[in-house]
Amino acid sequence: MRLSQMLFVTLREDPAEAEIPSHKLLLRAGYMRRIDAGVYAYLPLLWRVLTKVSDIVRDEMNAIGAQECLLPQLQPAELWQESGRWDTYTKAEGIMFSLVDRRQRQMALGPTHEEVITTIARDMIRSYRQLPLNLYQIQTKFRDEIRSRFGLMRGREFIMKDAYSFHVTEESLKQTYQDTYTAYTNILQRCGLEFRAVDADSGAIGGSGSTEFMVLAEAGEDEVLYTADGQYAANVEKAVSLPLDAVPSPFDTYQKLETPNTPTIDSLAKFLDCSPTQIVKNVLYQVTYDNGHGVLVLVSIRGDQDVNETKLQNELSKLAGNYGASTVIALVVPDAEAQGKWAAQSLPLGYIAPDLTDDYVKSDVQGLEAKFLRMVDETAIALKNFVTGSNEAGHHTVGGNWNQEYPLPALTVDVRAAQAGDRAVHDPAQTLQVARGIEIGHIFQLGQKYSQAMGATCTAESGDEVPLWMGCYGVGVSRLAQAAVEQSYDKNGIIWPVAIAPYHAIVVVPNINDEAQMSAAETLYAELNAAGVETLLDDRKERAGVKFKDADLVGIPFRIVTGRSLKEGKVEVVQRATQTAEEMALSEVVSTIKSWVANA
Repeated sequence: MRLSQMLFVTLREDPAEAEIPSHKLLLRAGYMRRIDAGVYAYLPLLWRVLTKVSDIVRDEMNAIGAQECLLPQLQPAELWQESGRWDTYTKAEGIMFSLVDRRQRQMALGPTHEEVITTIARDMIRSYRQLPLNLYQIQTKFRDEIRSRFGLMRGREFIMKDAYSFHVTEESLKQTYQDTYTAYTNILQRCGLEFRAVDADSGAIGGSGSTEFMVLAEAGEDEVLYTADGQYAANVEKAVSLPLDAVPSPFDTYQKLETPNTPTIDSLAKFLDCSPTQIVKNVLYQVTYDNGHGVLVLVSIRGDQDVNETKLQNELSKLAGNYGASTVIALVVPDAEAQGKWAAQSLPLGYIAPDLTDDYVKSDVQGLEAKFLRMVDETAIALKNFVTGSNEAGHHTVGGNWNQEYPLPALTVDVRAAQAGDRAVHDPAQTLQVARGIEIGHIFQLGQKYSQAMGATCTAESGDEVPLWMGCYGVGVSRLAQAAVEQSYDKNGIIWPVAIAPYHAIVVVPNINDEAQMSAAETLYAELNAAGVETLLDDRKERAGVKFKDADLVGIPFRIVTGRSLKEGKVEVVQRATQTAEEMALSEVVSTIKSWVANA
């Protein structure tokens, strides 16, 4: 392709809308243009990148026996209501675009396709002889993000590969899960990215085991906790660890003390000259279930620890049946406005004790339990002579004990957030370290969640009718492209991995009016493309400096300049990744760059 004939516009300044380097660079280098919040046009250069990523994904999915298909983007609400996820996606997470068509039927634009694919399996799979089956598609998805940001990282419309597998046994599911793990590893390695596979929470997708594939980058929205021995890595939402040991309490007598201006753990520990590990803090939440029922939750946890709200939401989801519900749609720390609707009296915020009485809750609030649901985290159970609130502002108690001064809550849970510096569960000699990552892929063992809800069964070898076992496996194709930029750039622009660069090489003509320069460039351009080296020709009427800057900005791996050294039968060849420049004989250029591309 000749740049003079291409839709190619670069910017010298960072666009105001862009927040992270990759977003700025993709806009500046003319790869994409914003159409609306979270909606982008993929321009020719970026489409070539996305096509290459998609081809790699196809190769690896086909290699494990998956079959490509294409599923509808427009989905009827009835399918989502069957699975029980309609309210979760339209109300709780609120990320699904929904609409009413002219027939007055509720429809949605697909954020994911578990319901559609399960319907197909229900209609078409009859016998275990048809299994295992793995279907995938590469398609546009839609999610109404509360705050679309970072370009393709968190968009409202994006390209994704999603796959779904069906099995008659759990063992077969686990084998496909492992095969897909290998395929994803291959995909990311072939794309030239540094990544980690980490344990993850299943979220609204559901199921049991799940693994995220994180491309490591400082701008990543996710935190990854890992050990240096390579034996453990997990998303911070899922991570487990051993907390530091609690320091023995300096208090041996139970008493109530005046502790003015100590609403935080740090201020209290400083005032009492004690360790935060000897404090029990009591955190108040308000949960809403999918039937509209509300519950106030009081979590007692060790003072130096924080509540992992994902883990807490999972624990509360397990209790949904106790309230006639199926799932959690909201979990918040109630603000003053929320408290005003149910609090019978002013709450002693910052000084709450584990035995905060239920009469703080009005008994006549419709749809709200009139008592607290009390939980205690495992970190707080073993504490002796601990410090905690007194239910009176400006006062705490010291020397307290469970089942003496304070009844131990009936529900013991593990809801603490693992953090860097904690000891690893698999080897306490290892401590957790932290890195930031961009989630590119996520694989799930769904189990029988959807097949049971939607009646997708088959006849097993025994003759019994059994629910299908399912897995699902996603890769963000457009997100992967931007993650590659976020991981590899410099002050001059993008540094694409060769495998997914839009073009392998660019031939730059400093002066298009110089016949020798143009003739050599045309020859190299034709010969490189003929040799399978995808090559651009910069034949624009621009100054040489502009062309060099654009070549660096766009990030083409190899640049050939037909400049002054042509008199000696040579051209300048620059490797973008290292900025290494060398003069090379014209006769050696094609074979050399072809070799570099092949070995990249």
